[in-house]
Amino acid sequence: MPQNYIPIFVFLLVAFAVAAGTLIIAKMVRPSNPEKVKGMAYECGIEAQEGSRQRHTVRFYIIAILFVVFDVETIFLFPWAVQFKLLGVFGLVEMLVFLGILVLGFAWVWKKGALEWI
Repeated sequence: MPQNYIPIFVFLLVAFAVAAGTLIIAKMVRPSNPEKVKGMAYECGIEAQEGSRQRHTVRFYIIAILFVVFDVETIFLFPWAVQFKLLGVFGLVEMLVFLGILVLGFAWVWKKGALEWI
């Protein structure tokens, strides 16, 4: 049984070696001359007027979380699409129920005004 895991460990070792080797070679090749200007924040060609640690409104985080939630939920469509013929009508009905719940959630969030920036 343990011999079945040997290819996995070899793959992990090679992946680690490639990543570490790339970082080491890049460190040896690139020039290292840090300056104050290089460390400054760059935003669309305009000098930053405020620090990067400013406060954000809660709406920004709500929209970010909603994006992640809806994005993860729509990822469930890919396995369903792969097994569509095998699942048949039952799979179609289940996916329609899932999408219905998803649309209801989106409508509720939209009605609450959580998608408004200001």
